[in-house]
Amino acid sequence: MSIIHRKVLIIGSGPAGLTAGIYTSRAQLQPLLVEGEPSSTSDQPGGQLMLTTEVENFPGFPNQVQGPELMLAMREQAKHFGTEIITAKITRVDLSGPPHRLWVGDPDAPEPTYTADAVIVSTGAQALMLGIDAEWDLMGRGVSTCATCDGFFFRGRDVAVVGGGDSAMEEALFLARMAGSVTVIHRRDELRASKIMAERAMEHPKIKFMWNTVVEDLVGDETLEAVKLRDLTTDAVSTVPMAGFFVAIGHRPNTDLFLGQLATDDDGYIETVADGTRTSVEGVFACGDVQDETYRQAITAAGSGCMAAIDAERWLETRGE
Repeated sequence: MSIIHRKVLIIGSGPAGLTAGIYTSRAQLQPLLVEGEPSSTSDQPGGQLMLTTEVENFPGFPNQVQGPELMLAMREQAKHFGTEIITAKITRVDLSGPPHRLWVGDPDAPEPTYTADAVIVSTGAQALMLGIDAEWDLMGRGVSTCATCDGFFFRGRDVAVVGGGDSAMEEALFLARMAGSVTVIHRRDELRASKIMAERAMEHPKIKFMWNTVVEDLVGDETLEAVKLRDLTTDAVSTVPMAGFFVAIGHRPNTDLFLGQLATDDDGYIETVADGTRTSVEGVFACGDVQDETYRQAITAAGSGCMAAIDAERWLETRGE
């Protein structure tokens, strides 16, 4: 099979990747977008929004939109302008170009499947989960990994946050603005969060803590009804009614494919220049949650996808492409 060359190849099909596709195709760069393969995790085609129900904070949808519906619309828009999208997974990259070399299928094949002058990485990040089957069954129906995204749906209701770091405290403090009560569930007897974040949470009148406690299961058929907990000190098991359950034990960027080739920070996120999306390798750009540890929103991912497309277009122009 002959090697296929493209000016721009985009890896990943969340809001960042699809927006990059829209902009590069409108710039007549004929991009190829490799969207990933269906799975139960956030690296599936469409990213984490494929696991989300109502989205109320994406501009242009005053009456909310379903996450999969939003991603389908973005996908069709990218295709409308000429982005070629294939459902496949990049299994190996060689970013010593340009042209850069990328494999689909057998990563040990002697020749790559594609070469590309510019590569846009938008592989996203995935929230770390507890490993309970019900997490996925009830995702978007009471279970969430993003208080900023979903907290609005729990106004005046009782919710729980599992975790003990800064992210968990940030989630709890945000939820306390609107929820009836917030229960922080932590497996230890003290928080891992910074002192200032821990103090803010512990002093908040709507936030309470369950120490030395782990989540055994989530209860509910159509929506979350309760959380089954086990006290690690007494081994006692209890079931606590809850309308919402927020997992805040961290995120992991999908960067294994690029380890040793692109510079990353201590947490594994791809490093980009302060004023754009350029990475440590010439002709490689990164956008969305794979390089954004701070905001992790669909709208910021889409914005950085636009930036990556423009950066790639301008970089190609300097090379006379």
